[in-house]
Amino acid sequence: MPDIRRVGVVGAGTMGNGIAQVFAQSGCEVRLCDAVPEALGGAIATIDRSLGRLVEKGRLSSADRDAALGRISTGGDLQAFGDVDYVVEAIAEDLDAKRTVFARLDAITPPHVMLTSNTSSISITLLGAATTRPDKVLGMHFMNPVPLMSLVEIIRGQATSAASMLIATQLCMRLNKTAVEAADYPGFISNRVLMPMINEAIFAVMEGVGTPEAIDTVMKLGMNHPMGPLTLADFIGLDVCLAILNVLHEGLGDPKYRPCPLLRRMVAAGQLGRKSGRGFYTY
Repeated sequence: MPDIRRVGVVGAGTMGNGIAQVFAQSGCEVRLCDAVPEALGGAIATIDRSLGRLVEKGRLSSADRDAALGRISTGGDLQAFGDVDYVVEAIAEDLDAKRTVFARLDAITPPHVMLTSNTSSISITLLGAATTRPDKVLGMHFMNPVPLMSLVEIIRGQATSAASMLIATQLCMRLNKTAVEAADYPGFISNRVLMPMINEAIFAVMEGVGTPEAIDTVMKLGMNHPMGPLTLADFIGLDVCLAILNVLHEGLGDPKYRPCPLLRRMVAAGQLGRKSGRGFYTY
């Protein structure tokens, strides 16, 4: 495995700051980049709170918390990635925006550096095609909340090399994560299975089959799910759910992936779940 010491993380949102935290905890120097200065400040505050909770629970020492925070630097310019050893992109689920970022990273980073994406549904092959190193481009889909969830989906693009997949898998072990390989199909494994369930739960609300509380209770008590699908949708973000369903619908062409009209209306109204204070529940 290459000596990966400096890691660049693009995007300081919920996923980006969690990814930055786990790499910093593993001993890597992390450069966290976001074009919005407020996002960077918010990310450091979130990471500080997250590490603080681990200290309170006895899972991390105060010295290790301080050391992890000290390994994270922030900035708004991708040029700072000129000497990183590995990159994880974690910006919004927008193909054009991601391809633009990958093309820039390809021009800035050394040719041997792997460029990975935390995308939850977008084609890795299309992202790799925006670079001159598609063999070193793959998906590294972390689960939310990143510091607590052990799964990472590793997605092989059409040109991704076996060596790159092995490096990513070994890196997951270093992060105390479990890597599971998925093919480059829309939604991969996790969202190919999860999003139709969430979408069907939203249809059930729209058609009056049950209230959000009733639907979530049935899935928790009847199916032993730790969280109901509508609570989970609010946690993920209804805008993110809609974006993933659009990718599934467009990429697979099957009407069963058609996003529920109620979901579209809620996103248009700004009712995005926890992050906006209102979704299927009020926060």
